[in-house]
Amino acid sequence: MKRRIILLFCCCCGLLQATAQQNVQFSQYVFNMLSVNPAYAGYKQDWYLNAVYRHQWVDFPGAPKTGAISIDGLTNARDERVGVGAQFTFDKLGPQETLSGYGFYSYRIPLDEDDTRRLCIGIGGGITQYSIDGNALKYVDDVDEALPLGKTSVIIPDARFGIYYYTPRFYAGAAVMDLFSLYTDNTRYYWGGYNYKTIRKTQHLYLNAGYLLDLSENLKLKPSIMVKEDFKGPTNVDLTAFLLIAEKLWIGGSYRTGVKLWSKPALDKDLEQLDAASAMVEFYATPQLRIGYAYDITISKMAGYQQGSHEISIGFLFNNNKSRITSPRYF
Repeated sequence: MKRRIILLFCCCCGLLQATAQQNVQFSQYVFNMLSVNPAYAGYKQDWYLNAVYRHQWVDFPGAPKTGAISIDGLTNARDERVGVGAQFTFDKLGPQETLSGYGFYSYRIPLDEDDTRRLCIGIGGGITQYSIDGNALKYVDDVDEALPLGKTSVIIPDARFGIYYYTPRFYAGAAVMDLFSLYTDNTRYYWGGYNYKTIRKTQHLYLNAGYLLDLSENLKLKPSIMVKEDFKGPTNVDLTAFLLIAEKLWIGGSYRTGVKLWSKPALDKDLEQLDAASAMVEFYATPQLRIGYAYDITISKMAGYQQGSHEISIGFLFNNNKSRITSPRYF
């Protein structure tokens, strides 16, 4: 019984993120969608470096802390058909930690002579290290054999696949993440003969789309939507809208909630669907340097137990081919 009480803590941490899916999430994903679709690699044409750090549910014990750094660009400037990229991510949730590294390849197919529309097909491959730190747990029984002494980890391979279509004013994408999860043996996640299924990931499907609308000469509106599905937890929907002012300042917000698109018998019928609302601002200090901040307000029953979530990001575009004339990269 004591063993079950301690393991329940790990399970609860996973359930608290149920409306956010198992995969890490960033409120500012719309400014670097490489984290949700490998086909995005090379979209900005020049090499693009992005870094983000997120502290979720401030003041909540064991709250998630997530960071990522990525870079992507084109391998040649002649036909711009091949995009490549890499991303490194860490995520800490209570006693659980993950470290991952991925490489991406995108083949970008032109759909018109003016090169204003492209269909991109991308793949990604990498490894993820899953860890449990026994020192982060509060012991009820000092000789409980179900708990690891110190930090124990395992490394698992993974793959991703995605498609991405864009024009100067519209984009749509679809991606499947954690492709190898269907073929990963449960028994790899055990210590001392006990199975830790709480850190086993499952496949995820991401669908997203967005549009850019001119409101005036110096004002543009960019609404977007993303649907996240892991086929076991609640289906998530992110609704986001930004105003672009004078090509320098983005001001916007998003609303994140669960929806019931189809029946999932394993889910509690009374599970709360509300998740969070975000306020975001992005400032282009120079045409190449972007600085962003997001604050998430939890609107679920957890609102009274934490102080919201903070997320900062920095993006830098290495404009190596200054002679090339391109349309602005709004997505």
